[in-house]
Amino acid sequence: MGVRARLLDLVAPLSPNEELLPGVRLVGASEEAGPRLHFLAENEPVTIEIAPAESQAPAFVRTSRLSFAYVATGAVGRSRAPEVCRAVAQRAEVNEAAVLASLEKEAAGISDARIREVRVDRLLEDAWCEGQRYHTLSPYVGCLVGCRYCYAQSHVALTRQLERRRPIPWGSYVDVRVNAAEVLEKELETLDVGTIKFCPIVSDPYHVIEARYALTRACLETMRRASRKLSVLVLTRAALVERDAALLGELGAHVGVSLPTVDEDVRAHFEPRAASIPERLAALRALRAAGATTMAVVQPLLPGSVDELADAVAAHCSSASIGVLEGVEGAAADFADARFRHAREASWQTAQAERLLELLRQRGVAVWRELPAECRA
Repeated sequence: MGVRARLLDLVAPLSPNEELLPGVRLVGASEEAGPRLHFLAENEPVTIEIAPAESQAPAFVRTSRLSFAYVATGAVGRSRAPEVCRAVAQRAEVNEAAVLASLEKEAAGISDARIREVRVDRLLEDAWCEGQRYHTLSPYVGCLVGCRYCYAQSHVALTRQLERRRPIPWGSYVDVRVNAAEVLEKELETLDVGTIKFCPIVSDPYHVIEARYALTRACLETMRRASRKLSVLVLTRAALVERDAALLGELGAHVGVSLPTVDEDVRAHFEPRAASIPERLAALRALRAAGATTMAVVQPLLPGSVDELADAVAAHCSSASIGVLEGVEGAAADFADARFRHAREASWQTAQAERLLELLRQRGVAVWRELPAECRA
């Protein structure tokens, strides 16, 4: 049945669109960015993150076998999130033994191949930005770029841990959703879809496996054929995105390329399997020439001249997203290097982000967080 269905079993007999609490409605479940249940509290999103009790994941409530935390936006969502989390844990405590036994049994038949072809029955996931609903799309789960500091790895690992599957290093595996375009075509016919954001956390839509499977391109072509106008946002740090420049331009897509530094030696140290800085800038030029709206994604901030980074962003992009390091994750050795030790400190990250924000504003570059303003219509 899959993790998504089993997560819903945790709160059985509650079903999607039914109320957990007065004014709090279950929306659904997702697994790609870690096991999660999604609710709307008076139309404001509340996400409950679920993890095995033995994991190191932050917890607000624990049962004997699971831990629960929450993420919420909006005043109502934040105020009601604690009671939602407690109510979910209370229901889960009744169901968790049977659910975990089923997950473990199902996982016993799952291949442990590093590259695994899978079929899904759902692709688009609900997400929210400043009260606006949009959708995320990931043709792949797992990322062969494998940046060691990537905060996605601990989230994705929780799903594997919940299934009692053996740990595999981040960057060495990927689930290939071979029917992604087919599922997307059906969803575009049945769901209220406006903005779609490609691979916001669990993968890169243009990592090396895309050259073989071309699932990202197939999804983009599906969007081109759609009967409605879609707002498309693609985020990547791979040079392969240049292959689809014409298609992305035709879609009027917003394409964000990761630029955490313009120092190529620093890039090679922290992101050895990602495209070089010159390759990324060349991709931005090609995308802009093809008619796509180009953006920079600066997260985390890595050592290098902030002034030169601001100049590069301003020369190639109309806007930028800035975010700080979310945690060292698997990059402890990278940051242990005496040249870069300072970059792991929150104070340095914050100061660099504030300085970059000031420089970009001086250069007339708009700054956003989850979605650029044009994608929030």
